[in-house]
Amino acid sequence: MEKFALLARLEAKPGREQDVVAFLKSALPLVLEEPDTINWYGWQIGESTFGIFDTFETEEGRKAHLAGKIAEALMANAGELLSKEPSIEFVSLLAVK
Repeated sequence: MEKFALLARLEAKPGREQDVVAFLKSALPLVLEEPDTINWYGWQIGESTFGIFDTFETEEGRKAHLAGKIAEALMANAGELLSKEPSIEFVSLLAVK
């Protein structure tokens, strides 16, 4: 059962919203290579707010994800795509279906 998660919130620069959409969609093949990432969601709220929510069974899996290709690509492109630093929160899952 997943007990660990990450919630990343991303604010797109004006005019870069579709680039953030493309970035999130391009991350899916990368996360499919991560056996310890159980669920991964790229999401959008409103016009310029985006994010990632992912779940893990172990803390080691969460750490591996943070050290992986998606996090590396996000940080490499953040200055170009985002209006501020990504907000990344560590989440403890209390109930999961």
